[in-house]
Amino acid sequence: MSNCRFCKQPLTHLVLDLGEQPFSNAYLPPGQQEKEKCYPLRVFVCGKCLLVQTDFDAPADEIFSADYAYFSSYSSSWVEHARRYAEAMTARFDLTSASQVIEVASNDGYLLQHFVAKNIPVLGIEPTRGTAEAAIAKGVTTRIDFFGERLGRELKAERGGADLTAANNVLAHVPDIADFTRGFAAVLKPDGVATFEFPHVQRLIEGLQYDTIYHEHYAYLSLHAVQTIFAAAGLKIFDVEQLPTHGGSLRVFAALRSSRHPATANVARILGEERSARLDTVQGYDVLAPRVGKTRDDFLAFIANARAEGKTVAGYGAAAKGNTFLNYCGATARDVAFVADANGAKQGKLLPGSHVPIVSPDDLLARKPDYVVILPWNIKDEIAAQLAPIRAWGGKFVIAIPELSIF
Repeated sequence: MSNCRFCKQPLTHLVLDLGEQPFSNAYLPPGQQEKEKCYPLRVFVCGKCLLVQTDFDAPADEIFSADYAYFSSYSSSWVEHARRYAEAMTARFDLTSASQVIEVASNDGYLLQHFVAKNIPVLGIEPTRGTAEAAIAKGVTTRIDFFGERLGRELKAERGGADLTAANNVLAHVPDIADFTRGFAAVLKPDGVATFEFPHVQRLIEGLQYDTIYHEHYAYLSLHAVQTIFAAAGLKIFDVEQLPTHGGSLRVFAALRSSRHPATANVARILGEERSARLDTVQGYDVLAPRVGKTRDDFLAFIANARAEGKTVAGYGAAAKGNTFLNYCGATARDVAFVADANGAKQGKLLPGSHVPIVSPDDLLARKPDYVVILPWNIKDEIAAQLAPIRAWGGKFVIAIPELSIF
């Protein structure tokens, strides 16, 4: 039996078991399949603090290694999302050339580049060397390190503290969420603001977004759980925004408990929505597992029908969520011939688990598959527009979550 990674209570309430799977971003060079390791991928909800979490403590230094292949800038819609964030935060909090913005998990500079363009001093914190070096090449000052209370204190002493910190889609990626959160309390100026974006577990349940469960996502966050975790670190949540990104996310605004920021009505409203969905109880999470199996059954039936008709099925987007889905379905290269992705660092490799080969988008267009399964369904419109030429040969797109759709 494992214990809660925040409050240390025993984890006894299973939410979902997705079987044994490899790390979702551990793309394989051809010929390395036999070296692949798989680990349990199970999700529990803590009966005390309500943190939804994996029970297997995957080593962060193995997941976020030097060859970590996710580069944020490959999604133009995500870069635009970051640009709008920079505009809004600059205006709301009166950021100037005398301010300091720190982003944790800054990846390849996709967000901080917009503050650099405004002559606002920035610092990125990024543990993966490849993405950090890409950010530095863009002129984004970046420190290669993992963030937590130690580093927060060091940065406060070295740089005088942050007026704004950003942490997009990383709060769920840390094994020690308490230490990570204390880092923000340590680095903020007295009235500094910390923003966090993360997929909302309420949307995960409503939209059957179980493919967003993978080993590098240690937690699946409700506002109830986040409020408890932040309070223990000396932070208060004073505003929350609901975002469409990643199938439905929250942007949480937090500050030191002693800061001048008053709470908005949004905080109580979203907490109320979670209570209505019974996410303030462990029983509220029991609705997920019975519905997940149908998506697998429907997808495998589609594959069987396509094979019987002599049709070719390919995929687009070598995304972590797609790997969870394909591996839960037990799919292989016999089912999905190849997956195209614009990221050159992934091309020529194999998807973890399923061992489907990764090719370029040009290869996909040259090979003319009958069906293209869009694995990162959260940007399906962007991808469908990019691959519009497939309609010239009668190709169709497929979405498998939250239900099978062919268009």
